[in-house]
Amino acid sequence: MIKVNYFARLRELTGKAEETIEQQTMTVSELLDWAEATYPGFGKDTMHVAVNEEYALKEDVIQSGDVCAFIPPVSGG
Repeated sequence: MIKVNYFARLRELTGKAEETIEQQTMTVSELLDWAEATYPGFGKDTMHVAVNEEYALKEDVIQSGDVCAFIPPVSGG
């Protein structure tokens, strides 16, 4: 199982702060595809992902027991 945390607008979009995905392994890219399919408008193309509190690349493999967080783009001025 892979735990996923949501922050900011993603928490509003999903209606939850976290959830568990019943997968043993998946890549970050597959996780983003899952998120976009599950929550249309998720914005997978602009999203960063952290795995166990470290930024991950799209080809990185997520293992069961890992904790992931989606990090939405930040703008400022």
